[in-house]
Amino acid sequence: MASGSQCEDVEVPCGCEHYTRGCHLKAPCCGKFYICRLCHDSKESHKMDRFKVTHVQCMKCKYIQKAQQTCEQCHSVFGDYYCNVCHLFDKDKKQYHCDGCGICRIGPKEEFEHCTKCNLCLPLNLRGNHKCIENVSRQDCPICLEDIHTSRVGARVLPCGHLLHSTCYEDMLKQGYRCPLCMRSALDMTRYWRQLDDEVAQTPMPSEYQNVTVEILCNDCSTRSTVPFHILGMKCESCSSYNTAQEGKTQANSTTAGSQ
Repeated sequence: MASGSQCEDVEVPCGCEHYTRGCHLKAPCCGKFYICRLCHDSKESHKMDRFKVTHVQCMKCKYIQKAQQTCEQCHSVFGDYYCNVCHLFDKDKKQYHCDGCGICRIGPKEEFEHCTKCNLCLPLNLRGNHKCIENVSRQDCPICLEDIHTSRVGARVLPCGHLLHSTCYEDMLKQGYRCPLCMRSALDMTRYWRQLDDEVAQTPMPSEYQNVTVEILCNDCSTRSTVPFHILGMKCESCSSYNTAQEGKTQANSTTAGSQ
């Protein structure tokens, strides 16, 4: 019995909330029919291996057959796009199958390139313009802890090379500006650092703190330096970032006369 369909008697592909298609997949694990692997995984206690799907059921005529793009009995088209590796049926979204990723991606294909070190398809404008981290796409999103590689939500590449779901990235910016893994700035903060320069200049510290210095580590360039202490932030001497952390002890540079 097919599960999850809301439009089994329609003449054209309908599908589910995830995909537009005109067939159900026979789950190789339990033998049940679902519109897609995501519908299956939300109902069952196990996950469907999309690559092992061998049979589908036509929504229009109910005929069960080998996985293919067109029903061999009523000739209904199950999906404008069909991948015989992933067994993905859907409307046309300029999809393409990437052998490097091992799954289908939303294109168009000519606008993306597979980075063999990151093991991920990236927009062409990031060619030679991103920091590679080996197999970074095989790591879970550090915010929601969900899979990135096979997620239907796009990934955001941070300047540090780490990945977040694009939706998680937007949520992160509501709370802060740093990568949750390495603490490096996740966007260009130059303009904000200049504003902070002005605020620091206009906010002198009390006299007892004016000659105090602290040892800091810059999260952006990894430089260690000794800088004046300020309540609004300590500025890296190397890259001018305020994304720093106090690392050493506070030192007072003022001197006093010895007693006799």
